[in-house]
Amino acid sequence: MTTVVFRMEGDRITGFEARGHSGYAEAGADIVCAAVTSAIRLVEATVNDVLGLAASVKVREQDASISLHLPGGLSPTAESTCQSLLAGLMVYFSVLHDEYPDNIEVLEDD
Repeated sequence: MTTVVFRMEGDRITGFEARGHSGYAEAGADIVCAAVTSAIRLVEATVNDVLGLAASVKVREQDASISLHLPGGLSPTAESTCQSLLAGLMVYFSVLHDEYPDNIEVLEDD
């Protein structure tokens, strides 16, 4: 199962960590893993490459995990944009959980 934990400070999403393989299908045919990976890559590319915010990203192949942590001191516009992106990601993963409850779990951690 893939577990996605969103890191929270009050109502602010500061980042997330996704860990594990969904187990929906074999590697290369797993649509749940592909959906998770694609969504994470889109958010990371938007935050770092489009907005230029230098969020911390860590990928660990050994435990199939990726994490992203927003930097502090963002401008109000950048903060709003990042919160919208991360909230959208949380909603998307929650919908995936509703469709594939045995393969993805979404949690919040204060």
